[in-house]
Amino acid sequence: MFLTGEPGSGKTHTVNEYTAYLRSCGIEPAITASTGIAATHIGGMTIHSWSGIGARDHLTPYDLDAIATNNRIVKRLTIATVLIIDEISMLSSRMLTATDAVCRTVRKRREPFGGLQIILVGDFFQLPPVVKRAPDDMNQIDLFEEEQQVFAFGSGAWKAANPIVCYLHEQHRQEDVRFVEFLSAIRSGAIKEKHKVLLRTRYKKAPQHHKVTQLYTRNASVDYINSGALKELPGSPTVFTMDSRGADHIVATLKRGCLSPETLSLKVGARVMFTKNDIMFKFVNGTTGVVEAFDRDTGYPQVRTIAGTRITAEPMEWTMQDDGRVLAAVTQIPLRLAWAITIHKSQGMSLTEAHLDLSDCFEYGQGYVALSRLRQLTGLTLSGLNDRALEVHPQIKEQDEQFREISHTACERFAEIDENDLQKMYGNFVRACGGKEGSGRVKRHKEKRIPTHEETYALIISGSLLEEAAEKRGITVGTIINHLEKLIQLKKLSPQDIAHIRPAYADVVCPILVAEKEKTGEMRLTPVRNKLNDTYTFDEIRIARLFVEE
Repeated sequence: MFLTGEPGSGKTHTVNEYTAYLRSCGIEPAITASTGIAATHIGGMTIHSWSGIGARDHLTPYDLDAIATNNRIVKRLTIATVLIIDEISMLSSRMLTATDAVCRTVRKRREPFGGLQIILVGDFFQLPPVVKRAPDDMNQIDLFEEEQQVFAFGSGAWKAANPIVCYLHEQHRQEDVRFVEFLSAIRSGAIKEKHKVLLRTRYKKAPQHHKVTQLYTRNASVDYINSGALKELPGSPTVFTMDSRGADHIVATLKRGCLSPETLSLKVGARVMFTKNDIMFKFVNGTTGVVEAFDRDTGYPQVRTIAGTRITAEPMEWTMQDDGRVLAAVTQIPLRLAWAITIHKSQGMSLTEAHLDLSDCFEYGQGYVALSRLRQLTGLTLSGLNDRALEVHPQIKEQDEQFREISHTACERFAEIDENDLQKMYGNFVRACGGKEGSGRVKRHKEKRIPTHEETYALIISGSLLEEAAEKRGITVGTIINHLEKLIQLKKLSPQDIAHIRPAYADVVCPILVAEKEKTGEMRLTPVRNKLNDTYTFDEIRIARLFVEE
């Protein structure tokens, strides 16, 4: 499975729910990520550590043999049934292929990843992997025949696994419709003058006030701002030193990935950011505030958040686990100075306010990652911008359209499966993973609410156009189309009910859709788009498809 979607669409929440479900069934998933920072967010380890590849950039036959004879690695990979890899966008094609080779070799099975259930999670519009070239004289195995491929989806391992795509469309971070549309325009490579005009309204040379977090592209800028701001505050700093336990090399990995520094210096008045989610929901990774005092008894910092809540920041633990067993842990106050942070370390955070300097963007996706951290446009100020800041990788834009179509097809096919048959599939999967069937229902009391597609139904049936419905609901037009497709599938809508949104180009597209269905039994989007010479987008073809009578 490949779980993807825009920032704020709920990928992390979905993975957490899935993990909780597996554990309630007695299944312990292997939770990994492509980077140390991402791994600390999810309480797992890097895929490099988990697979035994470690710091190697390349894998030789000797390396593979050494890994396959390491009892610790062999045991870990042999007992695993489900492998989750988060932030897959930052894992190179080469490393995914190497992971696949290790899994097949150690598990002694020819299936992709040695027969493991793989959950790949991430958004390829975000920061790409850093790829180093292999030495020309290296005695390589076939892992690196795709040397020119950068992204994980270009690897032979990805193609062999052929994952089902689950593309999340709902937006849970941004509620500002103009801002959502702006971010969608960056993703689609459709930035227009109106979007640049929108950004110009947010230009300011400096943050609006001292409580605003600043994002920069380079570490040097961040360190300079934070150290300088701390020195300007009166008094001597209170210092908190990180504690650790476990093997030195694992502890070192945890320290590199932990957003809280090994030595944390704070003063009253220091601008700080929480670096971990609190189990009681008092704060989340990205909550910002100011140190108001230090507790008289414990000495721990007391932080007044932007929302006005006063929180005593007590030490928290970051762990690296394997099959539920803690291999190493570090303990530190879950704070870092936050007058400024790098865009790289902001990935995964949600911010109410931020000041951005995007004048030095040097990588595709940097500007998009920074801008998409914000919940609303009014929380943004911008001191600089270059052309690269609003660019996404052209290969990703093309690939994303394919992901959307594959996901849509999967949704349609799963919708056709009887609920009882789905329950049997769940049970079969749990038993195959060694879990206990029927124990995996995590019951939660939820308030009854109108299904989201029913809210769309009420707007469309009353005469709203697609763009109007999207604006009123604070979601994208693509999500509105998803709802209409579901409503038609449920026979709650007919083409006649939505005649007011029928586009003129439907007269051109619908006959080709019908011909495709007569030929293959399905109205697949890609063949239709190809026949139309890419004149229309996938969403435009989907709109036309709403008017093909079944």
